[in-house]
Amino acid sequence: MISSEILLFEIDQNPNRIRRDYALEVLSKAKTFVMLNEQVEERARGLERLGIKPLDALHLASAEAAQADYFCTCDDKLFRRARSIPDLKTRIISPIELVKEIEGW
Repeated sequence: MISSEILLFEIDQNPNRIRRDYALEVLSKAKTFVMLNEQVEERARGLERLGIKPLDALHLASAEAAQADYFCTCDDKLFRRARSIPDLKTRIISPIELVKEIEGW
C-alpha cells in the first residue's frame, strides 16, 4: 500500500471525524509515501488533458511515481477513462479484480 500527500489532503477534507481517523489509520500502514513535486504535478496536468479530474490525476500521477503495481478504484468514470490511457504505468483495477488478483482466482 502506498500513501501520498494528495491522499492526506483529501482525507483532511472529510468532515466525518470517524471516517477521517479510520482512513488515516489505514494509511499509517503504507510503506511508501509520495510527496507532490514538479514531476508528479506535470504528469497530473497531462492526465487532466486526457479527461481525468484534477484530484484523480494527482492520485494517478502519485501512483506512477511510486511505481505502484495497481491503482484500485470504485469510481466507474475514472476506471473507464484511466483504462483508455495507453501510456499509464500503473494498472487500473476494480476492487473485485484486485481481490481476484491477490487471491489467485
